[in-house]
Amino acid sequence: MPELLLELLSEEIPARMQDRARADLERLVTEGLKEAGLGHGDVWTFSTPRRIGLSVAGLPERQPDVRQERKGPRVGSPDKAIEGFLRSVGFDSLAQCERREAKGAEFWFAVIERKGAATADALGGIVTGAIRAMGWPKSMRWGGSAFQWVRPLHNILCIFDGAPVGGSFDIGGGGEALAFNGTTVGHRFLAPGEIAVESAADYRTKLEKAFVLVDPDERRARIEAQAGALAASLGSSLREDRALLNEVTGLVEWPVAVAGRIDAAFMNLPPEVLITSMRSHQKYFALETAGGQMAPHFIAIADMETGDGGKSVAAGNERVLRARLADAQFFWDQDRATPLADRVEALEGITFHARLGSVRKRVHRIQELVGIFASSVGADTDQAQIAALLAKADLTTGMVGEFPELQGVMGRYYAINDGENASVADAVAGHYAPQGPSDVCPSNPVTVAVALADKIDMLASFWLIGETPTGSRDPYGLRRAALGVIRLIVENELRLSLVGLLEKAAVRASELEPGQLAAKSDSVPEEAAQQAFRFIVDRLKVHLRDRGVRHDHVAAVFADGGEDDLVRLLSQVDALAALLGSEDGGNLLTGYRRAANILRIEEKKDGRSYEGAPAARLLKVAEETDLSKALDTAAAGTQRALEKEAFGEAMTALAGLRGPIDRFFDVATVNDPDPALRENRLLLLSNIRAVMDSVADFSRIEG
Repeated sequence: MPELLLELLSEEIPARMQDRARADLERLVTEGLKEAGLGHGDVWTFSTPRRIGLSVAGLPERQPDVRQERKGPRVGSPDKAIEGFLRSVGFDSLAQCERREAKGAEFWFAVIERKGAATADALGGIVTGAIRAMGWPKSMRWGGSAFQWVRPLHNILCIFDGAPVGGSFDIGGGGEALAFNGTTVGHRFLAPGEIAVESAADYRTKLEKAFVLVDPDERRARIEAQAGALAASLGSSLREDRALLNEVTGLVEWPVAVAGRIDAAFMNLPPEVLITSMRSHQKYFALETAGGQMAPHFIAIADMETGDGGKSVAAGNERVLRARLADAQFFWDQDRATPLADRVEALEGITFHARLGSVRKRVHRIQELVGIFASSVGADTDQAQIAALLAKADLTTGMVGEFPELQGVMGRYYAINDGENASVADAVAGHYAPQGPSDVCPSNPVTVAVALADKIDMLASFWLIGETPTGSRDPYGLRRAALGVIRLIVENELRLSLVGLLEKAAVRASELEPGQLAAKSDSVPEEAAQQAFRFIVDRLKVHLRDRGVRHDHVAAVFADGGEDDLVRLLSQVDALAALLGSEDGGNLLTGYRRAANILRIEEKKDGRSYEGAPAARLLKVAEETDLSKALDTAAAGTQRALEKEAFGEAMTALAGLRGPIDRFFDVATVNDPDPALRENRLLLLSNIRAVMDSVADFSRIEG
């Protein structure tokens, strides 16, 4: 069956935009094909810095015939209704319609039949619509064009069944339309001539001969293979960096790996500085020795083959890197001349937020917060407060000014240079962590204390002033901060009153200008703390869902809302899941639901709630007495277990209710004709509900 091949040739498309653009193009084209009634086979997408496109296999030669029936007005309806119906179906007179009986009356029906058009005739509009609908993070106009795209478009190759599709793309603004055609060009320098193609296979073959690998997966594999082999020849190995590999894949059409040497004079720089200098500015791959140390070489990926085997390219890259590293060496030497402690006051000149003051003021808040709870997480309070004081000081250094991604990392080196305690230095580097679900979570108590204080201050402060995430917008990274708080607490099993800490942080943020709280904030500290805690709980639910924990189990434990010890809450969730995963738990849940449903119905009917202990003298059958005793035993057992946080024991105590509840429902009629017996049995049911809900809200369990 015929195939469609589309290539959009343009100026260089940023590497970071190519993956999404391929996905968007595939989605838009296939949606257009579907709307046109055109089924298809496999879709292959491709991109290079200069082109993006796709091929669609298995397309039919023609669109399918369409037969559609439209019911119109009743026979004898007013002329205006008839005329409107005829216009809507494109008919000239009622003679083209049929009279049919429906629901005891006669109506006009229009039968519309359309012969399917040639697929080639439909493709021009589909392709044009897809190009116009593609969204880019940034776009531009060029020349006198009215159309905006990521970069100027130069050519549109669009062939179907081996022949160019008729049509063109109008860029507007008086610019010349781009006619669909069957040609492309090869590598900009190595094979710039025009190339005629007839199919996707022909396209790939001819472009490879013209020094263009259009498939990004092939380019990525070639880069990895060439760089790995070159590194091995130097007695080293590539440092793992998938993000850089993906970026470089989008920067070249014909990858050629070349190796360069790092001057020995720069090898005393911290490895993070070397790596960042090479990676951020030059897109070079770092190498490491068998012992994991930085190797004195790098690998660059050129988009060019040279007659000297890449020697001139390597020399040029070495020269550029030498200048970069000379700057880094200058910053390294200059920054170490001023101790971190002497840099703290300079943070007053860096605004954290217009309504929350300077970074210096924020450091002071973090210090105070650390002083409150450091000992309770096992940290040395003095060390934690020193680390909090120094944590942001490297923001004033030249190195972090040049490479912002090294904040914290450089602070550690400078703290060690100043003779600070190792735990203090590690906390300066690690207090930003964890910054994502795959980031390593700190475990050193000093680092944990500073990291937790940093994130709690963020959350409390921004909730205080009402600057909270909305939809997909989260400019201050508060979702990331909330996840960091969760991981720090849960993974280190910290027993903290989170609401209390948030409130203390909010109070300190509100004291930015004493007496000006009403003008500076949108809520009082207590409200801000509660709102921030609810946000953290929402993120915790997402975190647990990603771990495979059922959302209704979480909802059942969190329903009370009065608990802010995350470790305790998660222990309850685990114990509840274990109970409900057992046979006793499943049957107990059935009994709970039966009791709760009867209670809900009867309480609504009676206009009252049933609470309190049943009267022993009205327990007429043995099963009632057994259930009452079992409830007393379970209530006492769960209370003891909850007090010592033995949640498994609490669930075991509840599981003991299964048999007595089942036997009660087997023999007892709750709605007994005797009002006194009925009320007493409803009180028994209310006790079932109360005892079980003291552990978790079982009404929230689904399934």
